Amino acid sequence: MREEAPTVAATDELHLLADAMLGALARWLRALGYDTVYDAGLSDHALVRLARAEGRVLLTRDRELTRRRNLRFLFIVSQDWPAQLRQVRRELPLPAPAPFTRCLTCNAPLEPLTPGEAWGLVPPYVFVTRAPFRLCPTCNQVFWRGSHWERMEATLAGLGLLGPGHLNILTSEVL
Repeated sequence: MREEAPTVAATDELHLLADAMLGALARWLRALGYDTVYDAGLSDHALVRLARAEGRVLLTRDRELTRRRNLRFLFIVSQDWPAQLRQVRRELPLPAPAPFTRCLTCNAPLEPLTPGEAWGLVPPYVFVTRAPFRLCPTCNQVFWRGSHWERMEATLAGLGLLGPGHLNILTSEVL
């Protein structure tokens, strides 16, 4: 974070807010389990108000936004989302990742879904081969460890953001 911005102590629980230029970054931060609000339709004024009201650190590529007073922010240097993700992890005191614990679409924490609850919500083949399941209580998306999940996990591991020993939240096993 820049020196002009209020500091964020390592003991603070970080809540993030990404501006309209950082949609991919927001999605990958959510994939790592970080509370990251993103709404491309918010005006600069609305972003600043939301960041202040909810105590969020604003992630931005807009230099004008970094000039606002009483705003915690991190100016994102790169246009490339992997470099952005590495910058955020390097410059903010984030806790260890909790991969795939948040909805990638709406940011809500995911909840366990029993097989009985999942029946009819996922395709039959997925029901038989991919349990356990997790549900977003806000947008009702159902998540399971499929090929898309595995590709995302491989991408994060390739970036050095997931190493051996991270917890698979679906199975509670250490990988």
